Amino acid sequence: MTPGEAASRSASGPLAEVVGVFLKLGIIGFGGPAAHIAMMRDEVVRRRRWVSDERFLDLLGMTNLIPGPNSTEMAIHLGYVRAGWPGLLLGGACFIVPAVAIVLTLAGLYVRYGTTPTATWVLYGVLPVIIAIVAQAMWALGRTAFRNGLLAMVGLAVLGLSLAGVNELALLFGGGVLVVLVRLARRRAVGVAAGAAAALGIPGAALGQAAAAAGAVTLGTMFLTFLKIGAVLYGSGYVLLAFLRNDFVHRLGWLTDRQLLDAIAVGQVTPGPVFTTATFIGYVLAGGPGALLATVAIFLPSFVFVALSHPLLPRIRGSRAAGAFLDGVNVAALGLMAAVMLQLALSAIVDGFTAALAVLAGALLILRRVNSAWLVAGAAAAGVAYRWLAG
Repeated sequence: MTPGEAASRSASGPLAEVVGVFLKLGIIGFGGPAAHIAMMRDEVVRRRRWVSDERFLDLLGMTNLIPGPNSTEMAIHLGYVRAGWPGLLLGGACFIVPAVAIVLTLAGLYVRYGTTPTATWVLYGVLPVIIAIVAQAMWALGRTAFRNGLLAMVGLAVLGLSLAGVNELALLFGGGVLVVLVRLARRRAVGVAAGAAAALGIPGAALGQAAAAAGAVTLGTMFLTFLKIGAVLYGSGYVLLAFLRNDFVHRLGWLTDRQLLDAIAVGQVTPGPVFTTATFIGYVLAGGPGALLATVAIFLPSFVFVALSHPLLPRIRGSRAAGAFLDGVNVAALGLMAAVMLQLALSAIVDGFTAALAVLAGALLILRRVNSAWLVAGAAAAGVAYRWLAG
């Protein structure tokens, strides 16, 4: 930890600050993990200076190496940096709770009326601004991460391969191993590089399937199934969809495909982590107790993985080979973020109004350093007003 971070930790009210920051981000956090991470950087690096860009990138790299929702794990990491173990627990919980509350409301409407209200007018205004927020964060983090030609080439290669559909986990570990091999080869230690690459292999086998009795919904089986998913899932919301469909539609037979797609849609259009899809499913299957157990089960592994991995970061940075691996993972993670941003831009910037919102938000971020929370709130209001006036 740097002296500045240590001073920040000792400042008055760090725990209250963690609660305030992550409750706010949980409320305005539309747009998925890339957008959440960009907003976190705006809050904790640019505005509050809890950590440097270098430390932020290292934490981002660590979240990409462990299973679970990346933005939630970043909230847990940053909460720990700011306020120790209480911050670890409250940082993650406060980021999750607003989304859980919103999803529970929508789930209640869904169970009662068979449908959910849409948020298309809000997203119409918010998503173009999210593009600008992510682009600004990518530019700032990229200047820190791409310290030489090798790292820049790895990041660009990951961007291209991700757009081509290559697996995210393969790109992350491939980028890390490639940087290790090249750096060690430059020191004429190719034999050592081969051993380092083997030692830094992909984590072992996933947890076994939870035992299930097909037919009636049981809370124990539901808890174990969501716990397994939270413990082994890497990747995007599409990967989550595949896991949920395999378990809850095919293996258990508790949901129809339509119900599952409705659950995923709610997770996508509400702020906060998309893993709150589990909250929706739990409520549909077993009411309030089911929602609570499903939420705890799918997020619990993230808290455990962060608690175990956070103390390893200084050791990784102290090791030449492991530090090179983390550098490679960091630029690979930025390449993946850039790919997500481009894909989101195609669906977010659809006309002159949304293009103007994106440009205006970018200008305000760069020239006026406006808080991203105000930009998101203003964009939501603008989207609703424009759609209402346009009829």
